Amino acid sequence: MTAPPRAARAGRRTAAVHDTLVCVAAPALAVSDRDGQLRGEGVAGLYRDGRRVLARCLLTVAGAEPVAVQAVMLGADRVRFVAVAGSAAGRGPDPAVTVERLRTAGGVERITVTNAGSRPIRLPVEIVLGTDLAALAAVAAGGAGSVVSCTVSGAGLRWTDGERAVLTTARPVPDEVFAATGALVWRLDLPAGGARTVELRTGPVPVSGAVGRIPPLPARLPALWPAAELEADDARAGALLRTSLDDLQSLLLRDPAHPADLHLAAGAPWRLAGVPPDALWAARMLLPFGTRLAAGTLRTLARAQDPGGGIPGPARDAGPHQPPLSCAVEAVPLFVTVLAEAWRWGLPAREVETLLPAAERCLVWLDRAMGTPGTGGLVADPVLGGPLRAEVQAHAHRAALHGADLLEAFGRPAGEWWRERAAELRVEFRRRFRAEEPGGGRLAVACTAEGGVLGMPTSALAHLLDTGLGAGGEAAPGLLDAEWTVRLARLLGAPGLDSGWGLRTLAAGAPGFSAFGHRSGAVRVHETAVAVAGLAAAGYEDAAATLLTGTLDAAAAFGMRVPEIYAGEQRAVGRVPCPHPMACRPAALAAGGAVHLLAALAGVRPDVPGGSVALRPLAGTPAGAVRVSGMQVAGAPFAVRIGRLGTAMVEEAAPGLRLGA
Repeated sequence: MTAPPRAARAGRRTAAVHDTLVCVAAPALAVSDRDGQLRGEGVAGLYRDGRRVLARCLLTVAGAEPVAVQAVMLGADRVRFVAVAGSAAGRGPDPAVTVERLRTAGGVERITVTNAGSRPIRLPVEIVLGTDLAALAAVAAGGAGSVVSCTVSGAGLRWTDGERAVLTTARPVPDEVFAATGALVWRLDLPAGGARTVELRTGPVPVSGAVGRIPPLPARLPALWPAAELEADDARAGALLRTSLDDLQSLLLRDPAHPADLHLAAGAPWRLAGVPPDALWAARMLLPFGTRLAAGTLRTLARAQDPGGGIPGPARDAGPHQPPLSCAVEAVPLFVTVLAEAWRWGLPAREVETLLPAAERCLVWLDRAMGTPGTGGLVADPVLGGPLRAEVQAHAHRAALHGADLLEAFGRPAGEWWRERAAELRVEFRRRFRAEEPGGGRLAVACTAEGGVLGMPTSALAHLLDTGLGAGGEAAPGLLDAEWTVRLARLLGAPGLDSGWGLRTLAAGAPGFSAFGHRSGAVRVHETAVAVAGLAAAGYEDAAATLLTGTLDAAAAFGMRVPEIYAGEQRAVGRVPCPHPMACRPAALAAGGAVHLLAALAGVRPDVPGGSVALRPLAGTPAGAVRVSGMQVAGAPFAVRIGRLGTAMVEEAAPGLRLGA
């Protein structure tokens, strides 16, 4: 989650979205309050390419607003509202009229009015429309633009501020159109039990020339994961996978110049654009269901890479105790890891070779970062005098080993040299990242070149267990020795970090802790998922199962649509997780993290170049018996079944792929 817009930081009230319904079909967006009315207030409205195209859509039936009774998401890109109006004579309190509104992110709304009474009626229906054409960033900061005047345009209304224009068309043709108030009026004749539907379509149009039709959104992309399915004794696991993949599908973006290359927007509503670390993390976590997204993401970022190997992007806030983390420090090593792991999952060698030059530039960048004077081969934030962070060393160490794998496999030089660099980094990390205390020591979250340490626990320490896939599906060597792996596993399972619904970003009771702090105490599903996979790989399966079950419980409280972050309050009887008012939902990291967490149930560890795949299912089967299908290993369907006792059986796999230990 990025910092709030500047106007919000300066004191303006930031718009909250925790109780809104967000529909996404990137780059289009619909944000609705639960009554379905768009009142020209707050963040509600229809958006296209970061601009609000409709701020007001106020429906009245017989001169009054219908009474809202239900609002429900029908998918990531559409929502249904149900309301009632009036009462039939002789039927007491029973509503005579029902109103159903189906709204999509792409700007289409269908309003169906039904006469539930026993007599025909003529019903006046009015819809008042308006827009401010405000930028989403201004709306996020609690502001909005001036209302734009409109003109009648055929069977609808058109707005323009001179730089951009928006058109709403209506079917059937309204009986009356009032440009001064932006009102469309119908007088609907409804027989007993009859219904009539009004359809509105809203979107940007050219400022000059003939108005014509609203250009349609690009065709919805075919589902990237059409066969993905998880069946489990705990039905919530399958529901979470379906919802997460639907959310991720809605966040897909095309590179306009290379439409075959897909990558993920970071989240809605605030970050409906690509953010390199988020896109890479999500692509990595979705590798069990295919390599297409990873390949498209890597190609898109390779084109954006600067000559020195850096990957530009916004800095990430790191909480109250550390300066922001630059995009390159996270994205550059992750680029190498995603390429290496996609290769292990079955990305064809010819595609890997086309991306190797970009990965080599990443390694050049990483070598330069590791050569900063005074760091002993560790990676400092590129800002002069920046801290040495534990999670960054984990990313760099993993990338060094994955880079070595790629270089050796494809006949490039320096593979062994990178293994030596990784070994040197391990030695230096173990020497410096220990905060000694009376009665023992603990891992430091960060340290300085001068030797100072920051010892307070954060969820970022989970990255120290994330070693990535190596040859034979085995985990690569980690930064921690056996003793400190035990200590970290205990720390991640202790109440300070484990809220009962996932890992807090800062331990409860630490200076600066806030349950709602997005880097100082709130729960991030992404890092909880990293911890679950890392703990399982390290043999601490009970701790992994506890975190997984807690996250499933939290997901159920959010209707299986996990937000970017939620409050890190301690779980207790009678409590449910508390939403963060500004969290994106859907969010690529949260949805991808949910998929990663569920994939840990099966523990599929492929080594397609080596012709094998290993299964390491999570012991204790926290979701009961599990069957996962629709995965992709070596470009072919892969399905696995895990019994209640933890026994694993491959049901479908590519020919010639042997099962490892």
